[in-house]
Amino acid sequence: MDHLPKWNKLWPAFINLAVVFSFVVNLVLIIALVLILRQVGPLMTGTVKPLVDGLHMSFVEMNQVSIKRTVAVEEVIPIEFTVPLDTTSTVILSEDVVLGNHPITMVLPGGGGYINGNVTMVLPAGLELPVALALDVPVKEGIPLDFEVSVEIPLRETELSGPFARLEGLFAPWADYLARCCAE
Repeated sequence: MDHLPKWNKLWPAFINLAVVFSFVVNLVLIIALVLILRQVGPLMTGTVKPLVDGLHMSFVEMNQVSIKRTVAVEEVIPIEFTVPLDTTSTVILSEDVVLGNHPITMVLPGGGGYINGNVTMVLPAGLELPVALALDVPVKEGIPLDFEVSVEIPLRETELSGPFARLEGLFAPWADYLARCCAE
């Protein structure tokens, strides 16, 4: 029981020391906070605000731009079809046409008998011959393409529009907040 009077005297001294220590610690923390806040202002206006504003405006502008490009087209398009041809026409021989040497039997009039021999005919160049054509003409070709096409695609009409709009929406509140609190 002898210890109780000692504690009774030490306890108020401990409380006074704790109050003074708490006051000193709080004062140091408040001074540190003021010093830090003095540094935050220039950091916000000099670094954070331009960064957030720049990102926000970049995302706003991304949905307003177009992709412009000239595309070279170099391709061969295969085609295959049949053209029905049914017509009459006149052709002109460009050179003499020999109709060969063919055996022939000629019957002489009035019972005069038979003559066996060979006949050779020549159709002269420049002779006009009427021709009737009725046939199917197969066409199997490739059409070569070689040209350039100018293309302009607005980015807001592509799949990229959604991600840029979301990024714009993420930075818009921060840009508005920084514009209000950190006006230069």
